[in-house]
Amino acid sequence: MPPILKRRKILAFAAAGLALPGLIRHAAARLLTATPRQTEGPFYPVAIPADADNDLVAVAGQEAQARGIVTLVGGRVLDIEGRPVAGATVEIWQCDADGHYLHPGDPGPRDQAFQGFGRDRTGVDGLYRFRTIRPVPYTGRTPHIHFAVLPPGRPRLVTQMFVAGEPGNARDFLYRALDADARRAVTVALTPARGEPQGTLAGNFDIVVPA
Repeated sequence: MPPILKRRKILAFAAAGLALPGLIRHAAARLLTATPRQTEGPFYPVAIPADADNDLVAVAGQEAQARGIVTLVGGRVLDIEGRPVAGATVEIWQCDADGHYLHPGDPGPRDQAFQGFGRDRTGVDGLYRFRTIRPVPYTGRTPHIHFAVLPPGRPRLVTQMFVAGEPGNARDFLYRALDADARRAVTVALTPARGEPQGTLAGNFDIVVPA
């Protein structure tokens, strides 16, 4: 029986007055926890760049590649029942290898070969992918990547992805504000990417949007 129909059947029995507390608890326990919301911060772009695709390392009109360690970040956008969310717009923005954002409030100088902002859209499998750089620390913040997810018919979710093993995590005020479960949900291990040029990293970041 498909999981959704099974869950509906359990709830129907409960509504009829039959005592199935164990089964109901089991069904509820399978629900995923929504990815924690976090501040958008001051550096979401004021103007979206002309090149706003999912490859932040190569910018249209720039011959050079962005400075930094090339990193592939991807995953799935899911609902709390674990179903993929199709047609969701996923945005990321982050500082360049020198700690500067694509924003007038950050005087730079910026790495002009780094896009700084990118977008992707999920397919029926809920997958998204970005080619970017490994995030770096800057004054007051541990390495992180900002994410915004716009699922069809649901509120916009803004969060941040952190890097596992970074010593600055323990000092970062936003990371410290999260409980243990929330930290696990937004902390990603970056490891050598298979089938990519030597030195390239990769990490998987699944995002669970609330109902």
